[in-house]
Amino acid sequence: MSVEYDFEGRVALVTGAAGALGGGVVAAFVDAGATVAAADLVDPDEVDLPDGATYYQGDFTDEEAVADTVEAVVADHGGIDFLANIAGTWRGGTPVDETDVETFDFLFDVNLKTMFLASKHALPHLRDSAADQGAVVSVSARSSLEGGEGDSVYRATKAGVRIVTESVAEENLGEVRANAIMPSVIDTEMNREMMPDADHDAWPTPAEIAEVVLFLCSDGAGVTSGAAVPVYGEA
Repeated sequence: MSVEYDFEGRVALVTGAAGALGGGVVAAFVDAGATVAAADLVDPDEVDLPDGATYYQGDFTDEEAVADTVEAVVADHGGIDFLANIAGTWRGGTPVDETDVETFDFLFDVNLKTMFLASKHALPHLRDSAADQGAVVSVSARSSLEGGEGDSVYRATKAGVRIVTESVAEENLGEVRANAIMPSVIDTEMNREMMPDADHDAWPTPAEIAEVVLFLCSDGAGVTSGAAVPVYGEA
């Protein structure tokens, strides 16, 4: 069964738009009729966006850049109804006593600080959303649910995303819904190259995960806030 969403007249801000998952979320919002503000750090020439999306280049680990980007989106489009915090990355392979502090700082900046800053500056506009309620969807991870070998810092950042999500939900009851998604391995070209012998058919695609992001922004999820939703299929 296919599900269609109508976000005509709604504005979605998507961070990490140049990545595989971010690009999938941008495309899904555009297909649903939303006006999409696609944000990332990379040069505009490196980003291929569909019609209906506008690119905003900015470093979302820098608060001034985040504030400027959010204000530019509001000035250009009249407000923000949905925030999809997709920016993030993975680093791992070493135990705690062999992990350098640069890796620690990098992962907390990219995975948690971007989500915190984007939410902080978008929330006042999400409260004014023309939708019944504004919505935030952020990316946690299945591995955030427990400790593991070799990627403790990554897991900690994604656990932090869940906790901040729950806090945003609690602080904005009745005004803004906030939920997280928990992927495991996503079917991307990079992951296929890194794990050539894995069962790629078991991995959910960015487009499939994007459908869950849209659902969590839709009226169909109107009673869902503060949740961490698994999106790892059979992976």
